[in-house]
Amino acid sequence: MTMKKTFIAASIALAALSGCNSSDSVNTYTEARFATFNLSFDRATYEDLVAEMSLTQDEQSVLIERYKNEDRSLTDQEIATAEKVIQIRNVAEIIQRVRPNAFVLAEFNNDGNGEDMKALNGFHDNYLAHSQNDQQPIAFAYKQNIATNTGLPSDYDLNLDGTASGTGDDAWGFGFYHGQYAFAVFSQFEIDKENVRTFQHFKWKDMPGEKNIEIVNCDVELPADKKCGDAWYSDEAWAQFPLSSKNHADIPVIIPQPNGEKEVVHFLVSHPAPPIFDNPAKHNTERNRAELQFWNDYIDSKNYMYDDKGVYGGLPAGSHFVVAGDLNADHQMGDGDRETIANLISHSMVNVEGTLGSYAPTSNGGEFCLNEGICTRNPDTPHVENITSTSGLRLDYVIPSATLDVKGSGVFWPAGNEDGYYLVYDEELGNSKGVSSDHRMVWVDLDLTK
Repeated sequence: MTMKKTFIAASIALAALSGCNSSDSVNTYTEARFATFNLSFDRATYEDLVAEMSLTQDEQSVLIERYKNEDRSLTDQEIATAEKVIQIRNVAEIIQRVRPNAFVLAEFNNDGNGEDMKALNGFHDNYLAHSQNDQQPIAFAYKQNIATNTGLPSDYDLNLDGTASGTGDDAWGFGFYHGQYAFAVFSQFEIDKENVRTFQHFKWKDMPGEKNIEIVNCDVELPADKKCGDAWYSDEAWAQFPLSSKNHADIPVIIPQPNGEKEVVHFLVSHPAPPIFDNPAKHNTERNRAELQFWNDYIDSKNYMYDDKGVYGGLPAGSHFVVAGDLNADHQMGDGDRETIANLISHSMVNVEGTLGSYAPTSNGGEFCLNEGICTRNPDTPHVENITSTSGLRLDYVIPSATLDVKGSGVFWPAGNEDGYYLVYDEELGNSKGVSSDHRMVWVDLDLTK
């Protein structure tokens, strides 16, 4: 099929952003590229990720050379590390090719509280700062690590298996240690740290219309004291249950203009629970729906939400914003609540031309992956050009406000005959986390002169 925008458009569009990534002491901007990328950097421990990110460029190269030469003296651990370093380098190359000014790094583990910067700094200094396959290095002066509910012990038996393990399904967000599946933001624009808002501790019960989820799948074995229609969580657990499986964060970035003024864009980032792996009360599906509804309400300037500093209220009316992240929902396919994500991408406060119109992000690679049988799930997707993951679904979004004009967009997913295909498919490593990620980087170019 003929595409209005292909992967190749990414390199063309870079010309429009010339100067945005230069080393000038003072940069001004008339446009900006915002992006999201689920990096698939989840590791068994946070310390594993820190170790991989701490390797210098020379140490990486020596290890990879030994790995490719099948050095029999390599330990199993060194082999595993070499494979992870290859993945990290490929992800870094994708970022260097797309060259966003600000982007979400999903599935980038942290210490749970978002205080330790070793892994983020290591990725920046030991990978992004070095040319990957002759690409230009890229720098981000500002980083925002974000606390997460994943792996945070709840002290309740949330999965009703008789024990309160504190991890996995008994954590406030699924994870086997605090900090697993976290996310962060890199930005070339100054982050207004004083006005960053997070909603890690906002309670699900405090969202209007929400109540303790109820058992709806009655065709499976239920806990002994539960029947169809019962509330799943105890009253005590529900009273403490956070809405965010990870966090919701409003990160204002300050963008200097050539006329001396400064534009503020609110980067609204999250990574809702996937609407799969459900219990009989469809806990993940319901949580994903509620997490998405939060952004619908936030950009609508509703007042019920309170942030982690205790400040109430949504986004001030008229603000520039970009909602971004792996939102784990497709408005036409998949297991989630399609209506809620559809409402978000067609919201009156959203530039719909950039979400559903001629500037909705596309690639040729998704269709190629499905046609070649490399991607095997959801082959009947009605919007093959918009899919962003190997699941055949559109899950990853950059959603600009109606106050911003969209000038370009894309999904980094080259087809077999396009440059960079080796970054999304390798005969031995596959098309998923082995080579880079099971998600694709999504970007949108915004005109700041409106």
